[in-house]
Amino acid sequence: MKPQALPLLAWLDRRALRSAAIALLALLCLVLQAQAQEARPSADDPALEARVLALASELRCLVCQNQTVADSHAALAVDLRNQVRDMLRQGASDDEVLRYMTDRYGDFVRYRPPLRAGTALLWAGPALLLLGGLAGLLWQLRRRQRWADADFEPDPGPPDIPTKTENPHVR
Repeated sequence: MKPQALPLLAWLDRRALRSAAIALLALLCLVLQAQAQEARPSADDPALEARVLALASELRCLVCQNQTVADSHAALAVDLRNQVRDMLRQGASDDEVLRYMTDRYGDFVRYRPPLRAGTALLWAGPALLLLGGLAGLLWQLRRRQRWADADFEPDPGPPDIPTKTENPHVR
């Protein structure tokens, strides 16, 4: 008699197969993410490009508004990056570039606007919202506690349903 050959994966149980499939899927996701990285074009002057990137990271994209000029692909962001690059090539300092952008577009163009009277709400807003939420939570908890401490009559519940022995008309 010839011994029967076992299938290739017969010795693996389902748990091992599932773990291997998850590991393979995770590896595939990592590889796909690595391919999705965007390569920035190499510049003639790496020091200048580093300054452009640093300044563009401090400016808000006026189209996207939740991204910096360095991260955005909007046409206006590309124009602003080119403007920053041109100003730096002409010898402008970082402060001069930021001042020019702020004068032209207002404090909103700064990704982290300076603390002034006009921008104080931007800086204090999150803390005020957090304090307001905590105050509302405390108020609600105290209200519930007052209700729990009050002397309420217990609800008698639904009326008793007559049984067959109490009422002969009940089936």
